[in-house]
Amino acid sequence: MAVDWHQNQVIYQIYPKSFYDYDQDGVGDLQGIIAKLDYLKTLGVTTLWLNPIFVSPQRDNGYDVSNYFAIDPMFGTMADFEALVAAVHERGMYLILDFVLNHTSDQHPWFLDACRSRDSPFRDYYIWADGQGDREPNNWASFFGGSVWQKEPQTQQYYFHLFNQQMPDLNWRNPEVRQAMLEIAEFWVDKGIDGLRLDAFIHIAKAALDQDYPGLEDQLTVAEFYVANLPEVNQYLEAFVSALKRKQPDLFILGEAASADTTLLAQYTDPTRSRCDAAVTFRTLVDRPIVEDRDLPFRVQRKEIDVLEMQQQFAAISAQVPAPPVLYWNNHDMARTVDRYPMFGDKNDYLAAMAMAMYLQRGIPIIYYGEELGQAGEVFDNLNDFEDIVSLNWIMQDPRMSLSPTEFLAHLNRVHKMTARGAMHWAPGEYHGFSQTRPWKIGVTTEGTADVVTESKMPHSLLHFYQQLLQLRQQKIFVQGAQYFMMVPKDVYAYRRQCGQQQIAVVANLSGDAHEVTLPSVAKEIWLQRGEAIIDGQKIKMAPVSCLAVALEDIK
Repeated sequence: MAVDWHQNQVIYQIYPKSFYDYDQDGVGDLQGIIAKLDYLKTLGVTTLWLNPIFVSPQRDNGYDVSNYFAIDPMFGTMADFEALVAAVHERGMYLILDFVLNHTSDQHPWFLDACRSRDSPFRDYYIWADGQGDREPNNWASFFGGSVWQKEPQTQQYYFHLFNQQMPDLNWRNPEVRQAMLEIAEFWVDKGIDGLRLDAFIHIAKAALDQDYPGLEDQLTVAEFYVANLPEVNQYLEAFVSALKRKQPDLFILGEAASADTTLLAQYTDPTRSRCDAAVTFRTLVDRPIVEDRDLPFRVQRKEIDVLEMQQQFAAISAQVPAPPVLYWNNHDMARTVDRYPMFGDKNDYLAAMAMAMYLQRGIPIIYYGEELGQAGEVFDNLNDFEDIVSLNWIMQDPRMSLSPTEFLAHLNRVHKMTARGAMHWAPGEYHGFSQTRPWKIGVTTEGTADVVTESKMPHSLLHFYQQLLQLRQQKIFVQGAQYFMMVPKDVYAYRRQCGQQQIAVVANLSGDAHEVTLPSVAKEIWLQRGEAIIDGQKIKMAPVSCLAVALEDIK
């Protein structure tokens, strides 16, 4: 394996519970992933990223780990995992594991022991504080709602949880914690994995806890600048990664840096330091409310893509961050694009244009399972199916609420992340070929949605377009070439890739209107196209929702 494999990968994100159910118990498993590796290879995938597969009470779908050294029985055994590693490598592919290093489950042996006594040897593995009289240590809010503090009854102190209250944060100031997490990572490196995705690593350092967020009395606030991107993060990250790379120099480290701007991305992926090889930021997906509704929290408002600002964001990253950006439209923390954005014209044409615009850029694509089919999310008929206490509390308690529960339910089905975690659609049928048993997460209906068997028989399906696109992406110009954005109408995503004298223009009209685009030089040959586009020298007349990659005259 060469270090340069990092630069030429297409990552496919697998939510293991929902990918393929080999043992027919309604939950996806490792043997199911093995059974579908040839499909992924044919699609053009080079690397698999698995969401957490460690032993967990599943309070947060595996991100609450109670045993880092074992495979959760719902997914299989360690022998199954070893077989998966071997099968992936036999096909010339790579495997990345999701690694949760900010917190554990409250059922982890460390935390259980820490709760027994303030003198426990594991007490300092977590973050504890005394209250201020009859209130919490400070007014910081959890990302999952309520306070970041939960009182532990036996020792009568509060522990810190930035996420779910069943997920206490680890104390990375403690060198024993840093060493323990390193040893866990080394265990899996020894098992043959090729990389780690570092979940929420930007939160492993916290500011001093004896301070409130400035604000109204008795009002909890998400104190982002106290709990994210602190200077110590780079210190902890560098020590952790450098130790791992001494063990395996070509290990790929993908960081989740959700709120990072270009300055922070440059720090986290500094090629002169042992940090991340690439980092995901949520800032590359730029959208805006279709109609601003002050009665709805911004995070659940229906939005549309801001094509111009997205290009500006990628241009800024290109100018200021040497590492390749991470390219994605979907992941497990957001509704699927086909649900959350309005689609102009034919849905699959629009999704194809989005895919071409994103994945032929300089960077590392991450395809979310089922995206290549245009798979829609689940449709739930009960608010509890969203497993989101924040939304439930908000609809029940907010006096400004203008939507009825039924209306809000329909709205959540378009924008909520849980809808994106349903079973992969492999074949026609009640459970879409995922299982013969009712899947662990399924809505009231998913009729009329695409599947692999059906789309494989359709030459012009979205699945075939993704195969063509990912095959095209292996060309040297898309792996190594420079990228320059073009002057185009605001709803058109367009850039030029250049490698030596060769240059390619990628143009995607992401609107319901026709547009004319002027190319930097005369068009020579179309490499890939979807929808109608008429080329005349340097001019292209783009039909609504159309895209093409076209070779231009070589630079002289």
